[in-house]
Amino acid sequence: MQEQDIVLIALYALGGAAAAGALGAAVLRVVRHRSTAVSLAVVAAVSVLAMLAGTLTVAWAMFLSRHDLVVVTTVVAMAAAVSFAVALVLGRWVVARSTALTLAARSFGDGGSFAAPERAGTAELEALSRELAATSAKLNESRERERALESSRRELVAWISHDLRTPLAGLRAMAEALEDGVAADPERYFRQIRAETERLNTMVGDLFELSRIHAGTLSLTRTRISTYDLVGDALAGVEALARQRGVRLVGDRVVPAPIEVDGREMTRVLSNLLTNALHRTPADGTVAIAAEPGEDGTVVVSVTDGCGGIREQDLPRVFDTGWRGTEARTPPGGAGLGLAIVRGIVEAHAGRAGVRNVAGGCRFEVTLPRAHA
Repeated sequence: MQEQDIVLIALYALGGAAAAGALGAAVLRVVRHRSTAVSLAVVAAVSVLAMLAGTLTVAWAMFLSRHDLVVVTTVVAMAAAVSFAVALVLGRWVVARSTALTLAARSFGDGGSFAAPERAGTAELEALSRELAATSAKLNESRERERALESSRRELVAWISHDLRTPLAGLRAMAEALEDGVAADPERYFRQIRAETERLNTMVGDLFELSRIHAGTLSLTRTRISTYDLVGDALAGVEALARQRGVRLVGDRVVPAPIEVDGREMTRVLSNLLTNALHRTPADGTVAIAAEPGEDGTVVVSVTDGCGGIREQDLPRVFDTGWRGTEARTPPGGAGLGLAIVRGIVEAHAGRAGVRNVAGGCRFEVTLPRAHA
């Protein structure tokens, strides 16, 4: 056979196959929104028809005998029948796996958990199943956090309502007594009103700070500061309270280390921790604050009190909004916001806050990144 004949046969075969392929592409476009089984059947049909069209075109062009043409057509027809049957079986198998995966995905979309189908599918379906399982796990974690947050908010609203109602009722009673002129000692009433007003102002300030933290609008003005100065400012702010309660303040384990923080906000963190420790430590007890180098270029500032410890099951909830535990760890009249504010401010500085029991009390730790040289 001459090379010219081979080129001519190739052209005839290409023309016939191309025509069948174009027809198949048009059919696929029409059925693109139908089942996968239909698409697989069309693909199989296009493959067989392309081979049949190319073969018959060459046969007619080469003027084969009628017998040879019938033989070629019969062989191609048998191949087409087998191909269609295999395509239909494969299509039904893929559709069944897809349907099972769809039902499983619908279950966790309705609030349940995703359970992968028992029968394995194709590699793509297996990959999709793994992704859906990972997404389901994340959704479950998110739901748990949302439920915990909602429960914490309900508790906070209840406690805040109670803590606000009590001083407001006292203020109203004292104001009415002063207005009616029945107050035996007006000066004492004035002092009490001022004290109650300061308590309310502190609570409102804590709520505003916590709302900024939760809304992500806490603005930080970072400056380079030494832990020695930071701890010194916090100790100076609570010395009067320590003397009043008869508690010793110890701050002799402070290693000067540079950190980049918002000095005002971080002083508030340490003040909250020290105030809690002083209120929970009995008279003649000791509250110690320390600053030491941590791991991986961090600095750990700790406050150790003599409260007697926290129940192990309550330790994970200590920093939750509104948590008070069996006995409130916040000053009288507080609403369980102090430690939640501590965690929010520390995390805004890319740090972390933790607590653990030690002999005779608790140790609250604030871990912050050390400033680069």
